[in-house]
Amino acid sequence: MDTTTAIFLSMLIPAGATLTNILFKENENLRDGLTFAAAIATFLVVLNILWNEGNATTEAVALFEILPGIDIAFNVEPLGLMFAIIASGLWIVTHVYGLGYMRGNNEKHHARFFACFSFAIASVMGIAFASNMFTLFLFYELLTLSTYPLVAHKGTPEAIRGARTYLGILIGTSIGLQLIAVIWTWVLAGTLDFTLGGILDGHISGPLVAVLLALYAFGIGKAALMPFHRWLPAAMVAPTPVSALLHAVAVVKAGVFTMLKVGIYIFGIDFLAETGASVWLMWLAAFSIVAASVVAMTKDNLKARLAYSTISQLSYITLGMALATSMGALGGGVHIAMHAMGKITLFMCAGSIYVATHKTNISQMTGLGRIMPITFGAFLVGSLSIIGLPPLGGSWSKWLLIMGAADTGQLIMIGVLMVSSLLNVFYLLPVVGRGFFLKDPDNSGPVAEAPLMCWLPPALTALGCFVLFFSGGAILEFLSPIVANVTN
Repeated sequence: MDTTTAIFLSMLIPAGATLTNILFKENENLRDGLTFAAAIATFLVVLNILWNEGNATTEAVALFEILPGIDIAFNVEPLGLMFAIIASGLWIVTHVYGLGYMRGNNEKHHARFFACFSFAIASVMGIAFASNMFTLFLFYELLTLSTYPLVAHKGTPEAIRGARTYLGILIGTSIGLQLIAVIWTWVLAGTLDFTLGGILDGHISGPLVAVLLALYAFGIGKAALMPFHRWLPAAMVAPTPVSALLHAVAVVKAGVFTMLKVGIYIFGIDFLAETGASVWLMWLAAFSIVAASVVAMTKDNLKARLAYSTISQLSYITLGMALATSMGALGGGVHIAMHAMGKITLFMCAGSIYVATHKTNISQMTGLGRIMPITFGAFLVGSLSIIGLPPLGGSWSKWLLIMGAADTGQLIMIGVLMVSSLLNVFYLLPVVGRGFFLKDPDNSGPVAEAPLMCWLPPALTALGCFVLFFSGGAILEFLSPIVANVTN
């Protein structure tokens, strides 16, 4: 299969799954089976692109021109292809988990749920293969709209409020800030094409560079940079498969992916380093890393704690871009993969605990590790990867980010990353310790895990955290072309 066909199929297959969920809503086994087949097919199509192109960058394929210099167009480049592999691969696992969760928890409106879920994946594929900022922005908005019904799925007043906060912040930042940045970029450069080395050098200078960067940074609300982070904890009212989608597969990864694309292909790493325009963003990212970790320590609700953990971890990627070094950019790219695998494990474990026990607060989980050893064992592995301990994948991205900070002599940033890892220990490992090492008569008895489709997916992604550790060098080499022309 040629690459162009594969790019379009990667979007059309999940979009087709949206239709099959609607058409066969009364036949749940056929409907869910077709969606599972679509997930596998999408992953295979993306792997076909990998087979064809490796880590090369292809010429853009334009569907049609909107205005001079603005096309709806797609191409393949290493960062986008890695994102597509992660999203399509984890869709398979998340769909299996979603079936176990939705059925085991007796949730309603399955067809609508999986239809929106599938369309969100189609939007992610569009983001991953967008060859310019206009195309990315279009699919970025489609992703927001397709995930809004997922956040509001339960239909309770709390869910509706959370969904309104979610939609309001994400649409408000993208229309009010990011769109202005996109238009300004087009006026300055006459193009929005993603170009290695950036397109703004020679078109803007002085403090205006930092202003434009600020419009992008705050306009990319999905990156959950403080103070535009409240949508993420608010969205935790959604079913846990949605939380896994938001935190590992689609929404937040689309945000930090866009942040990296803007830094690498719109501004250019060297241009950011020469102008110093990203220094303020580096400090804001550092603040978000520490502040969100501190807030996470205060949360008793497990999903809320994980939500603030995600805010902190996303800022690692923003920090990598803001360091304006090749190692920082690579560290940010690698962290997209490492965090995805670790965090999806943690959220699926939280959902498994809820399905089996209907408990959501950490204080209620004393002794649960003894009766749910697989779930809590997977949670331990995911936690250690997020903390950054070998032999788990998260250790590589944190190491690269530390090296990026060292390249610029940013000793305080190295300290921030170290302190953050310690804070990760303080808010993640007590969950495991309480589950395995403390006793509670109410949480005792024989092993009683959640249904197979709830505990098997996090067990597999926990294994994936080990696999990513031994794949760190290959991922780094795969992404290396994105900084091929960076001098620092």
